[in-house]
Parts: sequence; structure tokens; C-alpha cells
Amino acid sequence: MSAAEDRVAVVVNGNAKGVTEDLVGMLDQIVQSGDLFVSRSLEEGREIARRIVERGYPTVLTGGGDGTFTQMVTWICKEADAQGREPPRFGMLKLGTGNALAWVLGAQAGVVADLGRLRKEGGSRELRLVECEGMMAPFCGVGVEAVALEDFHRVRDVMRRLPILRRYGTGALSYALAIPLLSMPRILRWPHHPVRITNLGEPALRLGVDGQPVGAPMDPGELLYEGPMRGVWASTVPYWGFGARIFPFAEDRDDRFNLRVVDIGSLDVARHIREIWKGTYRDPRVHDFLVEHVRVELDRPLPFEIGGDAQGERQTFEVRLSRKIRVVDYYAPPPLSRG
Repeated sequence: MSAAEDRVAVVVNGNAKGVTEDLVGMLDQIVQSGDLFVSRSLEEGREIARRIVERGYPTVLTGGGDGTFTQMVTWICKEADAQGREPPRFGMLKLGTGNALAWVLGAQAGVVADLGRLRKEGGSRELRLVECEGMMAPFCGVGVEAVALEDFHRVRDVMRRLPILRRYGTGALSYALAIPLLSMPRILRWPHHPVRITNLGEPALRLGVDGQPVGAPMDPGELLYEGPMRGVWASTVPYWGFGARIFPFAEDRDDRFNLRVVDIGSLDVARHIREIWKGTYRDPRVHDFLVEHVRVELDRPLPFEIGGDAQGERQTFEVRLSRKIRVVDYYAPPPLSRG
């Protein structure tokens, strides 16, 4: 990849579970000298974004989880706007935990293989994102998944302080400990919290259990939902982590995202986990909307996440449809050969 138009910046999260010194060394040999960036803090990430925009890379690949992708896309797009430049095309190398976007974009073959596939197989398409609290992300929300993320970070932080367990603490082992020991007891007791959701944008559509619109469109200022919930999420992509198709209607409208309010209990989840995973589960207590901008108001602060990263607790937040970005998509047709 010596031509300027083929240059690729690779940004890896130095805290991701799959990022080792050996991997960084291998990537440094594969990627053109100076095009590999390792970020271990928010400050480093923002500085890397500035340098990437200044150098004019046409393609940027992030190595880490969905949170790494979310942060770099947000910072790079903001920096590109500030410099009056067009943002690059973005892609993902699967190195983190969960990786919903790896399923969306087809980045499943492994780091080295996906880098090799980039030129001959990596087509391009546009990807819609939501915006929440200044961050551009494929999804965000409150509920039981945010609880699991919060507990994962607690266990990971403890393990990182223990020399013997430090190398194992950033990925699957932290999840394996956090979910049964901390998350499941909390989730089983998780109450049905009251929530109030108001439409702030273009007319919203309520979907029935069959995914078809029900009733008249709801205008700005109209109440979309008021009642109990165990989770409220907004998404422009159908997948959650690990290939679970949690948002089956996320791609139904190019000008709307899927707002999903879930009020089913833990036993229902256990009984129907296969259908939930495949995106075929339907229940009157799962409320779906296609919206452009909403405000969510809870009765108390609850665990909150953006793009798979825990963000603490929120009692009120807004989500709107954000800009489109260009992405490397291995499901899309590859570029034509230049001969």
C-alpha cells in the first residue's frame, strides 16, 4: 500500500483484550511505517485523531471494541470539521470484547486476514450513527446490558491492579467473573423502572409486534411511551455484541433509528434466549419505534452506555440521528480493479 490513496492508518486500543506487544510488533511490520497508532488514554486518542486528519489518511481502521470505534470516529469527524476536511473511510479490526460492528461490517477473519482482504475485498458503504452527549455511536442506552458493562469494568479495573492477573483482566475472563458474580444477581432483582420518552424530532412511527407501523405518526412534542421498562436502547445497526440481533428494525428506514423499550422479565429472557439472539422474538412488552430525535426521562439515575462503553449513570438523556460515515464493509461489493 505505497500509493497515497491506499494509505491506511491503524489505531489500536492498547487496553483492549487482544492487543499485546507481539500483536503491536506484527502490525508495525504489516502497516506502512508511521501509520500504526497505539492509544492508551483519552488524551492520546484525541491527539492521534488530530494527526490522522492532518496527514489526510483516506482510510482509518480501529483495533479494539465498539467503544474504540465510537471514540475515534467521533474525534476524527470533529477534527475534520474543524480543519474543513472530509472525514476518512472507517473500518474495524476485531480486537475487543463483543464487537457488534464486526458483525455489521464483516470483520470476522482475524486481524492479519482482514488487513490482507482490505484492498481486494473491502467494499465501501455508508453507515448511519446516533449521537448522544456529543458522541457518535451505532447504539446507546440504559438497562441490564449497561449493568453488565458497569460490572465488567469494575472487575477489569481490579484485575489490572493484580500483577498475576493483569494480562487476563481486559477481556473474556473479566466478563466470566463479572456476569455470574455481580451482574446476574443485580439483573434478577432489577425492577421495572418508570420511563417517559418524548419525540423531539421528525414524526415517529410505532411498530407492532410484526414490525409494521401501527397508528398515525407521532409529531414533535408527543409522548411516545410512558410506563415500566428494564431497558431502553437506540440503534442504527441490528446487532449487539457477540452477533446477537437485538435491533431487527434498525435498518428499516434510512432517516430513522430503532428505539426499543424492553419490559420483559429475566425468566422470559432465559426461556426465549435463542429467539432473542436471532431477532425473531416478539412480545407486546417489547416496544419498537422508528424515530429521529427523542428525550428519555427516568425516575432515577441508571447505568448508561454509549457504543458499548459504560458512561456512569444517567436520569435524562437525548438521542438523535447523526451523520453518515463511510465504512469498509466486507459484505459490500469490492472496488473495481485499477489494473
